[in-house]
Amino acid sequence: MARQTNTLRIIGGTHRGRKLSFVDAKGLRPTPDRMRETLFNWLQPVIHGARCLDLFAGSGALGLEALSRGAADVVFVERDGKAARRLDENLQLLGYETIRCHQQAAQSYLEQTPELFDVVFLDPPYQSDLLEQVIGQLQQGWLADAARIYMEHDSNHPRPELPSDWTLLKERKAGQVTALLLRNDPT
Repeated sequence: MARQTNTLRIIGGTHRGRKLSFVDAKGLRPTPDRMRETLFNWLQPVIHGARCLDLFAGSGALGLEALSRGAADVVFVERDGKAARRLDENLQLLGYETIRCHQQAAQSYLEQTPELFDVVFLDPPYQSDLLEQVIGQLQQGWLADAARIYMEHDSNHPRPELPSDWTLLKERKAGQVTALLLRNDPT
């Protein structure tokens, strides 16, 4: 049997310590454990019972961590077919029978009728302009009042332009990654 080199570990909640495999796909790099721990410390007051959107799901690390920590629901969206299938397999392994990954581009998913989310994870492949593309789409009815938006981008590039009604709550730089936690504060 081949050795699994692409593994992620759920770091908190009901599935703490559980290791899951993910596929080797271009641009797929799960948020490291330390950054996830920081993120979920930031989200601790709002994650339990939250409805979440993991828009560039990849390995599913952020959405799976949210489920493990008590999120009511997570919608996963991933363009790569192999990554989406593996994520579905991992959801089944963890007992999430009704949650599936939508295999489609993030922009295409956001062209549907909007649903309200309490937490949105935005971690697209670096060196892409995908953040800029989806930020505007999210403003079209996808964010609950006071929704939290977690965004990662390459530290070597400028932060994407943010909507005026998104308030920066936290920012952390770790190596090549800048992580932002924002709140939707519509007027």
